[in-house]
Amino acid sequence: MARQGLSRALVTASWLADAVRAGRVGAGLRVLDASWYPPKERNARQEFKERHIPGASFFDIEECRDKSSPYDFMLPSESHFADYVAGLGVSNDTHVVVYDGDEVGTFYAPRAWWMFRAFGHKEVSVLDGGFKNWVKEGYPVTAELTQPTPAVFKARLNRALVKTFEEMVQNVSSLKFQVVDSRPEGRFQGTELDQGLESGHIPGAVNIPFHSFLSETGHEKSIEEIQEIFREKKVDLSKPLTATCRKGVTACQIALAAFLCGKRDVAVYDGSWSEWFHRAPPHYKVSKSKRSKA
Repeated sequence: MARQGLSRALVTASWLADAVRAGRVGAGLRVLDASWYPPKERNARQEFKERHIPGASFFDIEECRDKSSPYDFMLPSESHFADYVAGLGVSNDTHVVVYDGDEVGTFYAPRAWWMFRAFGHKEVSVLDGGFKNWVKEGYPVTAELTQPTPAVFKARLNRALVKTFEEMVQNVSSLKFQVVDSRPEGRFQGTELDQGLESGHIPGAVNIPFHSFLSETGHEKSIEEIQEIFREKKVDLSKPLTATCRKGVTACQIALAAFLCGKRDVAVYDGSWSEWFHRAPPHYKVSKSKRSKA
């Protein structure tokens, strides 16, 4: 499959099922469930305990983050990330496959994929279609929990893949890089609240809702379809590009989609709208909502 050639950014359920069947899940191949849901809706860790891909471990995004930040899911330090994934049996030589159980097919897995890449790990893939399609296609699940042997992981943050608030502010006037916002149109335009937060967007940003890249089944669309989506929005994949969203999660879907097209250097604004709303001056918050002028 051609798409798996790009450093295996995507792997199919059949490929992973063959690996599970052949007993290849271990030190050389780790499978991580990176699911997260709003606490009142679903319990990701409990669902993992009840049913997951054989040999998988739970990647807890609540634990693998900067807990000192006022913003959700900000990247942890190099040492924190290294210690956390080493505890999951991941070394620098491990091929990591991430998935999640969201109903859209893939939601948080691209965030974990991008985190690994941001910390210098190249052999990381997203399970195309997610756990939803793994189950739908009849592949095995288990409640058996595995205890991977701790490994040694050395992390080095690739700052080219991460944008800060200050860099985003400078870009409003310098326009050194394109900005794509992956939130739904209503939140981008500021016509609907975003989890209770007034919404809107960064000046100059282009809106491509992340689900645009997913098929009706929840699988990633073809490279040709993805390229056409970027073209229609006049996003030039030959030029610098940064992705943003609400809290740095679905922005990673933009990075993944561009990666599949051969663009491997898309940066993510980690603080995204959560930080921008609280720190940017009013005239740097574009919104159709009358409320947002405060």
